[in-house]
Amino acid sequence: MGSIEARPRSPRRPATMSEFLASGVTSYSFEFFPPKTPGGERHLWTALREIEALRPSFVSVTYGAGGSTRDGTVRISERIGTETSLTPIAHLTAVNHSRAELRRVIGSYAGAGIRDILALRGDPPGNPLGTWVRHPNGFAYADELVTFVRSLGDFCVGVAAFPDKHPRAADLDADARVLAGKFRAGAGYAITQFFFDADAYFRLVERLARLGCDQPIVPGVMPVTNVAQITRMAQLSGAAFPPALARRLEAVADDAMAVREIGIEVATALSARLLAGGAPGLHFITLNRSTATRDVYRNLVGSAVGPAAGAAA
Repeated sequence: MGSIEARPRSPRRPATMSEFLASGVTSYSFEFFPPKTPGGERHLWTALREIEALRPSFVSVTYGAGGSTRDGTVRISERIGTETSLTPIAHLTAVNHSRAELRRVIGSYAGAGIRDILALRGDPPGNPLGTWVRHPNGFAYADELVTFVRSLGDFCVGVAAFPDKHPRAADLDADARVLAGKFRAGAGYAITQFFFDADAYFRLVERLARLGCDQPIVPGVMPVTNVAQITRMAQLSGAAFPPALARRLEAVADDAMAVREIGIEVATALSARLLAGGAPGLHFITLNRSTATRDVYRNLVGSAVGPAAGAAA
């Protein structure tokens, strides 16, 4: 199978995520998802332009369950890569996709100059915790997808990690072995699902080290701004929701501003501890609303933007 060559990257853009992390500069990246409506897309681009002013290291665009947002993910990632100064990490999932379809998506990314791909097995459509069914001409596991992407060209491949373990994993050690398998297949780094306990992240890094893996693991951080939404997402992702935080949020559940302030406070404290403990960067999950994550970012780095704040030149 022939390789896919990416369109040359503009000199103004930073290196791949792996190369950036290897430089020792703290990475600050932000995650968005493809909206379903024209109004949502306008809101997304407003948020992207606001984030662009911070000059983050990277931004990523998620892939909906079952590949449901594939076309939107590809289109928005391409547009980010060609129309902004931002460097996109494009998500890619194996669920419901044949090898031929995956190759076309990867080719689209390459055509837009995108070399960074986050390879995920993905969730089944309808029910993320439902039965996972392999496409007859596709892949069953993320490590197979990593190998496939790497075989097609000079791509930097990242994968998902789970400090509180993946919901389908038997236990934490089994979960770590799966992540180690993705690294051995060629993944250069991992980005975690959001979580609330810094020690869970540090224990994950230690488990991987015992398995001989020292690839960077970037923690995912999401400020709580909506109690019902975050509770549902935590249930689906397997993230442990701290009882003490739940009680604080429940006490002000009818006050949206108070919820937001607690969410920013908790996310800032978590982020600071992660960085102090050696995390290579932070990946902020924005839910397409940049204000809370921008506030956390500014709490960490002050008013500075650009290379001094951990972004690339």
